Amino acid sequence: MKILVCISHVPDTTAKINFINGDSEFDTNGVQFVINPNDEFGLTRAIWFKEQAGATVTVVNVGGPDAEATLRKALAIGADEAIRVNATPTDGFFVAKQLAEVVKTGGYDLVIAGKESLDYNGGMVPGMLAGILGYDFVNSCLKLDITGTDAKAVREIDGGKETLSAKLPLVIGGQKGLVEEKDLRIPNMRGIMLARQKALTVLEPVAAANTTKTVKFEKPAPKSAVKLISPDNLDELVNLLHNEAKVI
Repeated sequence: MKILVCISHVPDTTAKINFINGDSEFDTNGVQFVINPNDEFGLTRAIWFKEQAGATVTVVNVGGPDAEATLRKALAIGADEAIRVNATPTDGFFVAKQLAEVVKTGGYDLVIAGKESLDYNGGMVPGMLAGILGYDFVNSCLKLDITGTDAKAVREIDGGKETLSAKLPLVIGGQKGLVEEKDLRIPNMRGIMLARQKALTVLEPVAAANTTKTVKFEKPAPKSAVKLISPDNLDELVNLLHNEAKVI
């Protein structure tokens, strides 16, 4: 089984976020980047398939040279090879078109992506990718088992879970639960050394239109000052909740 894991290169969740050029562009200065957490769950599951069933695991990213450090980390975790499509990930459709070309060329049986990246939270790429390829698609995937060409997946739905069966080839939008946080791999020294010897192929992008354009980003409004009310003054508390906070 050939598995392709889509990797997004995203800011660390502890990074301080700022915007430039009239709030139309993310400021990357001083920001540390990591593997998108949803993608890391998928990568760990792919490594499990490699260890248990002899699958081969390739990771792919659409991005610039700065993303290669993130791909090298994925190789150190256990992926066999990496691909970087040399293009700025401008919108979801553009990224999906690039990934679809990689899938078609490589003949992958299973494509695992995070259900969304934690920077733009678009949640579009896995579904678009499946649509372009004509593959079955399971989003918000919590569990995945494969026997031969048969797949059984469990996905999160509103208020519960749903179990689905599908055939390979298949696209998965994974999340926490596909593996647990305790199962995530931390690269060791041996993995880091081996990663330097593994192939990292750079491909030029295929022609694809950018169907959307970022106009402006806006940060959440800062939190207002806290008002402390005496526990003996319940009438004032009710008044503020009703007339100022408007929550009752």
